[in-house]
Amino acid sequence: MRPTPNTRELLRAAFSARMCALALLASLGLLSGCGAAAGLSTSDGRLQVITTTGLLRDLVKNVGGDRVNVVSLVPDRGDPHSFEPTLRDVRDVVYADVAFSNYMLLEQHSIVTTLDANLGDGVPNVSLAEDAVKYAAEIIPLVEDVNLDTVWLGLRARGDGAQYGADRSSDVLLAATAASGPGDVFGYLTGTFGEAEVYFNSRDGFDAASGFKDDTATLPADAHTHMSWVFTEPGLYRVTFAASLQVDDTSRPISLGDATFTFAVGVKPPSTADATVLDQGHADLTVDLDRDELYVLYDPQGGGEQTQIEYGAEAAVIEVPSKAISEIPAGAQFRFMGKAGEQIYQLPQAVLGKHVHGEIDPHLWQDVRNAMSYTELIRDTLIDADPAGAKEYRANAAAYLAELDRLDRYVRRTIAAIPSDRRYLVTTHDAFAYLAHAYGVKIAGFVTPNPAVEPSLSQRRKLTETIRNLQVPAVFLEPNLAARSSTLTEVAKQQGIRVCPIYGDTFDGHVTSYVQMMRFNADSLKGCLS
Repeated sequence: MRPTPNTRELLRAAFSARMCALALLASLGLLSGCGAAAGLSTSDGRLQVITTTGLLRDLVKNVGGDRVNVVSLVPDRGDPHSFEPTLRDVRDVVYADVAFSNYMLLEQHSIVTTLDANLGDGVPNVSLAEDAVKYAAEIIPLVEDVNLDTVWLGLRARGDGAQYGADRSSDVLLAATAASGPGDVFGYLTGTFGEAEVYFNSRDGFDAASGFKDDTATLPADAHTHMSWVFTEPGLYRVTFAASLQVDDTSRPISLGDATFTFAVGVKPPSTADATVLDQGHADLTVDLDRDELYVLYDPQGGGEQTQIEYGAEAAVIEVPSKAISEIPAGAQFRFMGKAGEQIYQLPQAVLGKHVHGEIDPHLWQDVRNAMSYTELIRDTLIDADPAGAKEYRANAAAYLAELDRLDRYVRRTIAAIPSDRRYLVTTHDAFAYLAHAYGVKIAGFVTPNPAVEPSLSQRRKLTETIRNLQVPAVFLEPNLAARSSTLTEVAKQQGIRVCPIYGDTFDGHVTSYVQMMRFNADSLKGCLS
């Protein structure tokens, strides 16, 4: 749901009326024993702050102190990549005086649109990861360093579509409109807990009358997503895609062109001097919003957009080799492909869970120095919004920055005590590149298969071989995912290695602050890898 300005005003009026009614009851002595309402208050005189995540909420609390009342849209233990805001969350946004998001496409798209659509006019709406660069935050490209057996094929929206009036709330639509070949073609994304979101399905046809609604993937502008590609029979396939831009909910989609891509599945790719075979590394079927065309970006070494080379659809063949043979997993969510255990050819998703992101890794806080830049930006934003509290905000920020400086030295010292040949990190969530970059850890990969279904024997063998080849003494799971990652824990047990906790972007009952989180992670790495 994307509330309109009229909806926003109605919400304001409704909540204001309710507050007045409660005040009247209280004055008449008819209201007593009421606890504080959850969410933001509008009557205590404090600055009302909304953040997207609990981690940002903690940073704001440390700077704002008693002068601010801050809540987060995503609750603790929630996943910012998949959380969907409720009407109650909209209320908190409506009454906010200041809003902080991480952005760089960390949060689920609906979280960002909830902020943008419901904040009052003139309310500061700060994207910390982007704006903290002015405070010396260091950003690094999101390069997936995973040892893949096949090409890693995703979808990408390139450019910002500014010529059409697009913004970060706009949607890029990529629809499969036709497919030819000896079997069926599927494109789907596996969520963190095993749910399957089907993007394309040739088995049930492509319905032009519906605008190919059932075979359309949606991306924010200037982002890309990982996904799995499945083919049911060996042979050559040609799949046609059409792209469009939905600027807002009230406008008609703007056509951005179409293109047909060739896949060689289980057979030798056609030998032609005009076509490059894409058989390893990272490739993205790309919608270019600035040029109104589709093509493929490819880097055989697995890098991001900065190192990818552009190929026209007619100048590339995507190889799905025989080693991509797999089986349809058990579970009702995969029945759209056929019966469990049937053979398929699959280009794997490689990264577990729905994680649409841009070319910059958004998890800046895993480097404590970046969290210090966030703190300085939060301080100055609060001062601008509440000049009377400037002295208090500066004092709080100075004390917290000193604490973060001590934290940075602790994390650095603790991880440095791990032998360099054992500083390998294997996780289920691509959230630790900054930790690796700042403190000398090597990202070994993201090797967890779907944690919600029983994997095939081939999947178990691949996982076992990966762990053996990496020779890591432990793998790491975020606590909110650990209970559902049975495959990794079972294989780790078979290989005699530990499964240890690590926190990425959410708190729980054990770790309730950013400082606690980073200290815990450093201690866990040292204890499990040394």
